[in-house]
Amino acid sequence: MSITTIGIVGAGTMGNGIAQACAVSGLGVVMVDINDAAVLRGVGTISASLDRLIKKDKLTAADKDAALARIKGTTHYEDLKAAQLVIEAATENEPLKLKILGQLDSQLPAETIIATNTSSISITRLAAATQRPDRFIGMHFFNPVPMMALVEIIRGLQTSDATHDAVKALAVRLGKTPITVKNAPGFVVNRILVPMINEAFFVLAEGLASAEDIDAGMKLGCNQPIGPLALADMIGLDVCLAVMNVYFEQFADSKYRPAPLLKEMVAAGWLGRKTGRGVYRY
Repeated sequence: MSITTIGIVGAGTMGNGIAQACAVSGLGVVMVDINDAAVLRGVGTISASLDRLIKKDKLTAADKDAALARIKGTTHYEDLKAAQLVIEAATENEPLKLKILGQLDSQLPAETIIATNTSSISITRLAAATQRPDRFIGMHFFNPVPMMALVEIIRGLQTSDATHDAVKALAVRLGKTPITVKNAPGFVVNRILVPMINEAFFVLAEGLASAEDIDAGMKLGCNQPIGPLALADMIGLDVCLAVMNVYFEQFADSKYRPAPLLKEMVAAGWLGRKTGRGVYRY
């Protein structure tokens, strides 16, 4: 399949980041959100991001103009019919995603591929809610999308080889490095990352080292750009806890037990950067 136009549902952080990556790569983009204000915010965020790239001499003003010209912002789902692939990039909320996927499935041509940008929801389960499960796939982009090289391509049980191959080729065209993943809680990256963060909370609670020394140890000893506790603050402690609860429930394995200190800090409302306090103060 030749993919020349990408539809994106959601103009928020992930949606506008995906839109930018596609437009800069020369693809047409149709970006949909619930109202004009949300669409305009999304386009404005892209414009500001491209300006930063211009200041770093990674893009020219002409490149910016060309990229923005490739993006059509709209509130109408029927405008997505021009796309060969539509990526749902709404909030990580399964009922909301199912509602959006139902709308897409009923309005898009039968041959259109639908992808979901999710970090945790079952691709197999979402695919089963559509009339095109063989043309449904997961594309897990990482934030900030324009800068992060990885895309997890998640195959549901029903995903066809043709769908997988088309989406993998697209990821490469976007300048990303794709990895293919089977459907399972947390896929690959978060399956490894979030339990590591959880273990850092156990280490902190046991008093083995200070938060600063735990983070310094992982940065300098494992060459990580940010320590696990600082990363937890960036992600949001409530998000980390929610992910661990999903693992604990779905795997029924005690190694995924959320750290009591993590649970206690979430109960206190210390959620990280977004609340001004988590493991660290901001």
